Amino acid sequence: MQRHRPLILFLVLLFSFPCYTLAGNDPSLSGLVPITLPGGAIIHAELADTPQKRATGLMYREHLDADRGMLFMFTQAQAWVFWMKNTKISLDLIWMNEKKQIIHIEQNVPICTRTDDSCPQYRPNEEALYVLELAAGRAESLKLQRGSKLQFRIP
Repeated sequence: MQRHRPLILFLVLLFSFPCYTLAGNDPSLSGLVPITLPGGAIIHAELADTPQKRATGLMYREHLDADRGMLFMFTQAQAWVFWMKNTKISLDLIWMNEKKQIIHIEQNVPICTRTDDSCPQYRPNEEALYVLELAAGRAESLKLQRGSKLQFRIP
């Protein structure tokens, strides 16, 4: 048995590697941040971590799947202001502090069809380091609320 141990270990690794590789290489999830919610659901979010990505956000998108979102990451905590200019889908906006704890939620934020810069603005009453945008109604269906803590790691 002792002399077969290296062979068995090699075979286990050989046959495990393709399964591990295939599970981790879903091209539709490439570059997305998995966010685990308190109930165990996972949202796969695009990361908006540069000024350009944050400025563009979900503008001009026609659809957002229920298990997708956009995570805005800032370099410092502030009461970050969001608006819906050029956004074609209603959203839930979820602000989180540095502990990834929800401090404010705006649900079912409607699109803004105004062509000038007079769209309504949405802001929390506290400073946030992250903002998660989800399809409208998802915060309620996922039972997210103030104080809920989300889990994610920024690559």
